[in-house]
Order: sequence, then C-alpha cells, then structure tokens
Amino acid sequence: MKMATKAKQSLNIELNFEEEDVPYEEEILRNAYSVKHWLRYIDHKAKAPNNGVNIVYERALKELPGSYKIWYNYLRTRRKQVRGRIPTDPMYEQVNNTFERALVFMHKMPRIWMDYGVFMTSQCRITRTRHVFDRALRALPITQHGRIWPLYLKFVQRYEMPETALRVYRRYLKLCPEDAEEYVEYLQQAQRLDEAAQQLAHIVDNEHFVSKHGKSNHQLWNELCDLISKNPHKVHSLNVDAIIRGGLRRYTDQLGHLWNSLADYYVRSGLFDRARDIYEEAIQTVTTVRDFTQVFDEYAQFEELSLNKRMDQVANDETATEEDDIDVELRLSRFEYLMERRLLLLNSVLLRQNPHNVHEWHKRVKLYEDKPTEVISTYTEAVQTVQPKHAVGKLHTLWVEFAKFYESNGQVDDARVVFERGTEVEYVKVEDLAAVWCEWAEMELRQEQYEAALKLMQRATAMPKRKVAYHDDTETVQMRLYKSLKVWSMYADLEESFGTFKTCKAVYERIIDLKICTPQIIINYGMFLEEHNYYEEAYRAYEKGIALFKWPNVYDIWNSYLTKFLARYGGSKLERARDLFEQCLDQCPPEHAKYFYLLYAKLEEEHGLARHAMAVYDRATSAVKEEEMFDMYNIFVKKAAEIYGLPRTREIYEKAIEALPEQHMRHMCVRFAELETKLGEVDRARAIYAHCSQVCDPRITADFWQTWKEFEVRHGNEDTMREMLRIKRSVQATYNTQVNMMAAQFLNTNNGTAADGGAGADAMRLLEEKARQQAAEANKKPAEKAASNIMFVRGETQGGAKAKDTVVNPDEIDIGDSDEDDEEDGDDEGQGEQEAVTKTDNDGLIMKKLRIEQQAIPAKVFGGLKPQTADSDEE
Repeated sequence: MKMATKAKQSLNIELNFEEEDVPYEEEILRNAYSVKHWLRYIDHKAKAPNNGVNIVYERALKELPGSYKIWYNYLRTRRKQVRGRIPTDPMYEQVNNTFERALVFMHKMPRIWMDYGVFMTSQCRITRTRHVFDRALRALPITQHGRIWPLYLKFVQRYEMPETALRVYRRYLKLCPEDAEEYVEYLQQAQRLDEAAQQLAHIVDNEHFVSKHGKSNHQLWNELCDLISKNPHKVHSLNVDAIIRGGLRRYTDQLGHLWNSLADYYVRSGLFDRARDIYEEAIQTVTTVRDFTQVFDEYAQFEELSLNKRMDQVANDETATEEDDIDVELRLSRFEYLMERRLLLLNSVLLRQNPHNVHEWHKRVKLYEDKPTEVISTYTEAVQTVQPKHAVGKLHTLWVEFAKFYESNGQVDDARVVFERGTEVEYVKVEDLAAVWCEWAEMELRQEQYEAALKLMQRATAMPKRKVAYHDDTETVQMRLYKSLKVWSMYADLEESFGTFKTCKAVYERIIDLKICTPQIIINYGMFLEEHNYYEEAYRAYEKGIALFKWPNVYDIWNSYLTKFLARYGGSKLERARDLFEQCLDQCPPEHAKYFYLLYAKLEEEHGLARHAMAVYDRATSAVKEEEMFDMYNIFVKKAAEIYGLPRTREIYEKAIEALPEQHMRHMCVRFAELETKLGEVDRARAIYAHCSQVCDPRITADFWQTWKEFEVRHGNEDTMREMLRIKRSVQATYNTQVNMMAAQFLNTNNGTAADGGAGADAMRLLEEKARQQAAEANKKPAEKAASNIMFVRGETQGGAKAKDTVVNPDEIDIGDSDEDDEEDGDDEGQGEQEAVTKTDNDGLIMKKLRIEQQAIPAKVFGGLKPQTADSDEE
C-alpha cells in the first residue's frame, strides 16, 4: 500500500517544463509508446538534477512498464545516484523499492536479479540478501542458475556465517557436483575438517569425477590422507585406518607415503604403540627400496624423537624413579635394535621384490655371519624358495656354499647330504649340475678321500639308460650330464693323479669317443702318454684330434704334434715327417701357414736337401698372408744367398717384384738394384729403378728418387741423369693428371660464375704470380749449395739475365738475341768472350757458367735442312 501511494503521489506531481524540453514533450505526446523517443528524452535530461531524470523515467515506465531497456537504464541510474553514500541512507531503500517494482515485470530477467543481488550484498543486509538470491533461483529457469550461483557463493564466503554457507554449498553441489573441490577448500578455511574429509572421500570414491584444477585421483587421495592423518582430533566420522589401507591396496606405487600417513595418524592421536606396529608392518611388507627408505627414515625419526623427549622428561623431573630409567633404557635399546636391523630389512625388501635372486640370498647369509642357526635357516629357505627356471644368478652356488658351510664347521656328513640333494635339482643348464659334482669331488679331495672322489666322478659320468643329445632341453640335466666336458676333465685329472695308466687312458679314450674333447684335451692326452713313454700312442692321439677338428682349432694340435715328432726323431724318419708336413699344409689357412713352412724348411735344411728347402720357401711365399709375403721373401732371399750365392737370388727378386704389393715392391726393387750394383750390373740396376719408378709418386716416395739420384751420381753421367729426371717428370705428370683436371674444373667454374670474368681473372693472376715467384726463387738460390750437388756442363742456356721476372719455358727454341742486344753487347764481343747465365733446375741441378767464343744457331731452327757440319756435330 505504501508503494502504491508513493507511486500515485509521484504521478500527481505538477510537471514544470523548460523551453528546451518542449520539443521532446511534443514528440512524446505524438509517440507515447515509442521507446526510442523516451530514451532520447532521457539522454537530453541526463545532466539535469536527479529528480528531473527520475521523473522522466517514471513517466516512461508508466507508459511502457514492460521495457527491459528502460528498466535497466533506470536501475543503473538510481544505483549511481546512491554511490558513495552510507548503507543506512534512505535512498538505498528507495532503490530497493525500485528493484522490487522492476521485478514485478522483469522477474525473468537474470541481469536484473544479478544487479539486485550485488546491490544488496554491498548493503551488508545478510538475511534480506539471501532472500533475494533465493527468490532469484526460484524465479529463473534452471538454465539461468549458473549466472546467479557465483554471486551467491561469493556472498556467503564474504561474511563469516559457516552454517548458512554449508547449506548454500550443499544446494549448489546438487546442481554442479564438479565444483566439490571449491566446497572442500571453503570447509578447510572454515576449519570444518570433518565435513571436508567426508566430501573429499566422496570425491575420491567417485570414479567419474573430473577435477577442474587438473588433479588426478591419486593427488586427491594424497590430500585426503594428509587431511585425516594430520587432524585426528577433528575428523571423527571416517574410519581413517580403513581408508588408508584401501589406498595401500589401490596405489601400490605410493606405499611408503601412505604407510607414513597411517602411522602419523596414530602418532598424532597419542597411540604410540599402535604407530610402532604400523611401522613394523610397513617395513615387513613394502617391496621397493624407495618405499622402505621412506618408512624406515620416518620410523627412525619417530623413535629418536620419542627417546629424546622421554630423556628430557626424566632429566627435568626431580622425582624420577628407577622405572623411568628402565623406560629410557628400553627406548634406547629399541632404537639401537632398529638401526642394527636396517641392512637385514633392506635385504628382505629386495628378496620380496624377487625371491629368486641368488645374489641377495648370499648377501643375507653374510648378514648372519656370526649366527650359525640363522645361516642354516637362510640357506634352507633359499634352496626351497628359488626355482631353477626363475633363478637370477647361479642356483648351484647356494647348494655349494651350503655344503661348504657344513664342511667348515666339521659336519662333513651333512655336507655330503647337501651335495646329494643338490645333484637332484633340475637345473636349467648342465654346467650347473656339473659344477655341483665337481665341488663335491673337490670336497672329498680336501678330506683326502681320493677313492670317494673317483667313485663320484664315475657316478657322474655313467651312461644313462638311453642316449640323449647334450643340447636337448626337453631332457633333464641329469640325463645329459654324461656329455659334460667339465665333469670328464675333472675325472681325467683325478685319474692322472690317483688312478692307473689304464684307467686314465680309458677316460681319455671315452672323451674322444663321445666327441666332446677340445684341442687342449688332445694335447693333455698326448703329454700324458709321452710321460709314460708311449710315444706312438701319443702320436695316434694327436692324429685322432686332427681328424676331429678343423682349422684354425687344429693349429695347436699340429704344432704340438710336429714339434714333439721332430724333437724325438729329427731326421731319422724324414719321409714320415715330410708326409706330416704335407698333410698339415694341405688345408692350412694363410694366417697359420708361415710357422709351419718355416718349420718344414728348417727340417729340410738340417736333415734334407737344399733344393727341397728352397722349394718349401718358394711355396711359402705364395701360401702366407699378403702382409707376411714381404718377410717371407726376405727369408727366401737370405737362405738362397747363403746356399747358392747372390746370383741365384735374381729369380727370387723378380718373382717378389711381380707378387708383392706396391709398398713392399719398392723396397724389394731397391734391394734388387743394390744387389745388381754390387755385382757390377749397373745397367740392370738402372732398368730396375726405371721399372719401379712407375709406381713411385715423387711427392710421396721421395726416398726412392733420392736413392736413384745417388745411384746416378755414383755410376751415371749427364745423359742417364737427364733420363732419370725425364722419367721423374713423366711419372709426376701422370700422378698430377687428376689434380690438374680438378684445378681446370675449378677455374672453369669460377669463369662461368663471374659474368665479367673477374673471378677467373683473379685466379689466373694468382697462378701467374705464383709461377713468377717460383722462377725468382730458383734464380736466387745461393751458390754455396753448388758444392753439394752434381755439377754438369750444359751446352745451352734457357734464359738470360732478363729472364728473372718471367717464366722460363724449358722447351722454348732459342734463336738468338735481337739487334738491340747485339748493339748492347758490342763491347763484350770485342773481347771475344761471352758469359752464359744458366738457370737452376727444379730437380736440384746447378749448371756451370761457360765461356764461349760465339753463339751458335740451334739446330732446331733448321729442322731437317741443316747441313752436317763440324759445328753442328759438336752441338
């Protein structure tokens, strides 16, 4: 009734118009229901006093009560008018009444409700604001609630009213259960931890829940564990033990953290004995070193803190009794016992990871080193637990060490029982079972029970009822043991040491018949027979081994056989020895042939014929590896020179030059040339040098060319030296062909890429400059080097004094000086002498300066027309 009365009074107010308002009033009279005209009039009155604008809005709303635009602008204007005023100002109530009037028509508009709720929140009227938000939720459809709830939640979080907030949040979660994390955060802030724990437990149990903050289910579970374990006195409605144990079954990769949380819960609850039980249970059940380390560190820290706190209490308590001291000693003993057990507990963790880890069982035995009862229990548990097919490590070592433990304590009979049990285990490999038998036999030897050891080996090598293949995995290892070389080798050693010749020979023969012997077994058998002076039997044993094996395995057998045979018979059985060598060398690979050929040749030299020895050396040069051919030829040459003299080595050198690779052929050619020089055959030596020069690049094999040069200095003349230099230039040109082609391609590429020829011109200029520098250096060599080089007389010059700055062409025809030169040299001609300046050749030859009476015209000018004169003959 009051609102209606006020509205009626406001409409009955006498309106006073200004002259500027008349046009707008006339438009409104003509178009009273036009929103556009009313808004235009409102814009015109925007700078007018508040009362004037409000009157226009009221008149507009009277004509158009259903216009959202006018209502929205009117409410916004009224809110601006009260901005900066205190909440108790009467104008706030007027604005509230305006919102109420607007909601009569605009109750389906969420924007109006949102502005109304925000405006009421700022007035600090909690109950009335809550009613506004509740009315908004009832008036609006559910699809629009998402715009109201954020403002509603912000309102309840703004003021300290936890009960109201809890109810509001519960209503909100029915609409948006995915925002449960926000509810949990608010509960934690409000110290409603019991409700927070319940809500968090509900989230964790919901498999379809998706965190808006990107948290995984595991992270939420950790938050729940931390919450309930650190606040035992505030969380009452949940079974903490059951929840955390459920997590232990669910998240096996975080066992350490969860066990610590459970123990921490009991510690904070004051149940210390229960916490110790949890820690003990944890370290006895975790299966990873990381989890064990986490639990053990927390356990040790708990015990240490408990001990320190109790000691402080006893120290500060003047009325402490003997029971208190006993309690301190008990806590100290408990802490020390825990630290002593750390390695053993860690070993238990590793064995829980893999109970078939043989190495860890051995480590566990070492931890019980001073406790025989525990050692026996550990070994017993180990051999019962480890399965042969799943064992990591060698299972037989457990049985062996178990038996040795009994032996070291003087219980040999118990050790034999353990070995007997160990031989019945179905190992994966035959070698494991063989190792058990061998260790058993060695134990009997240590006990000086030699006959028992032999009987054990007889049992181990006994033939089964039916023959089986050694590598047949479908059969048990006990059935395949009779072909174990390790057992037979042990048996043979025992027979050699404690048996008879007959039994030992039978063992070796049995090994050979089973075809399980190795070259070393054959050699041992042969040595055994030789020690008993059965030489022919030993040779037959070697031959059996040779028949069983192929190259290169048979190398050691042949080596022993031939060495022993030659040492015994020497040259008395030469033909038999030759047959053996021929048989050995028949299929001998090149890498092993050198030794046997040298041994064969030595036999022929000492006991046979020289020509046979030479034939062996000749065969050896082609039978050995390519890397050994050079050494073999050197030996051949040396032996041939010793037996037949140096001239007979020529054929060997020629054959070596043809067969050897280039790097060795050069050395052989030099040696051949030196031989011919010693024999006085200089021409033959020069021909050898010329032949070898075709594979000698002057840039790489400078030593060869220096050797040839020294040879020519000692035994040649100018013509032979020139021929050598010509050959050298020819060979160098041959090797430089590819380099020159590459240089030409490079220059052509540069010429093609530069449009104006700049790059090509630069390259050519560089080449010309380099050639010019080389010519200048050649002309400036000191004269002191002339004494150490060859001094030959050259009959013509290749350039005068003017040629210092130009490139000299050695093939250029000198047709004499020009007229100007004749005039300039007139004084010299009057004296009748002229000095010819010679050029230093690139090959190191320095030409002498000559004094000549006159210059002769070269014969090349006349070609074939020049008459045969004395002067020409001299030239």
